[in-house]
Amino acid sequence: MKPKVAIACQGGGSQTAFTAGVLKSLFENSIQDRVNIVSLSGTSGGALCAFFVWYALKRGDDCLWKRLIDFWQDNTAQTPQERFFNDSVIKTLEKASQGLIPQYNLSPSSPLVKTLFSLATRGMRSRFTDFTELLATHIDFSEIEAWGAQSEPPVLIIGACNILTGRLHKFNSYREPMRIEHLLASACVPSIFPAVTLEAMAYWDGLFSDNPPIEDFIKRDSVGIKNIAQEIWVIKINPTTCDRTPEAPSEIADRRNELEGNVSLFQNLRQIENINMMFSRGAFRKEFLAEVDIKEPFKIPKLFPEDPDQPYHIPMIDMSEDLAKSLTYESKLDRSAENINRLILDGEKQGQKFIDARFRQMG
Repeated sequence: MKPKVAIACQGGGSQTAFTAGVLKSLFENSIQDRVNIVSLSGTSGGALCAFFVWYALKRGDDCLWKRLIDFWQDNTAQTPQERFFNDSVIKTLEKASQGLIPQYNLSPSSPLVKTLFSLATRGMRSRFTDFTELLATHIDFSEIEAWGAQSEPPVLIIGACNILTGRLHKFNSYREPMRIEHLLASACVPSIFPAVTLEAMAYWDGLFSDNPPIEDFIKRDSVGIKNIAQEIWVIKINPTTCDRTPEAPSEIADRRNELEGNVSLFQNLRQIENINMMFSRGAFRKEFLAEVDIKEPFKIPKLFPEDPDQPYHIPMIDMSEDLAKSLTYESKLDRSAENINRLILDGEKQGQKFIDARFRQMG
């Protein structure tokens, strides 16, 4: 029997082009023929990647990664005006984080900000400045609406934060049709975009909630009893460790962002670690395990390098160490072709390494 696999995609803005490269590599290796992909989840940029793959799988596209890579290439700064705008924004943010210039905080809902943005982006492709248009160029959301809720795999789960109730929120294809607003909500960085309003509720970036959603992969109410995962593959953006104590303001901001981005991921994985420990001690009824087709502990990545190895541990899909060290918080907003392409390329390499290790482990 092919293992039931769920793929979780951590958020991180432009850096999730790495995730696109990983997914391209996985599907170039035809993982869809070697495992049953029962669920996909993501937050922010990770939600975008998961969404594109889910859409391609549901439609039965011949090439499951092409639509995703096309989106990321279309998302890059291409014209001279776009490249100048992108480079100016990134350099300004870098100088501000280094304390070289003052930092001004303005509301993205401010009429002044909207006017300045309109003037600064004049002459650029509308898809470059309008995220909604960019998404609608590559995905037919009317087609998805016609599908309705989807009980057949894969299930798609997108993380967001309800800023009015303070609750974590997960948009779930098992329960409702997926909408463009779900992606916009998950990717709504509050310092850049106004809150996304949906059915009288307001949402911000899923980084404030689950990054990415994981625990739902093993909940029958979230994915259906037939879609409970046996393995959880995690594509991680934020590095776990740091080789020295940050001291400069920009280094502190970078490390703080990385730590905050990993908090919910590690909490979710730790919960499943605890379930695995209970499993190994015979804490679950055999009737229940047979019902959900689980015969052994859930296979998950190890949280920290120094944690003891367990039989159920599988590799985490991380960026290469050299690339991770070269990135800053500002690179999460950098849409230059150079930044996007090097992230995709590293994702392809790390995806291949994961496939080689995972299937060697499986025999």
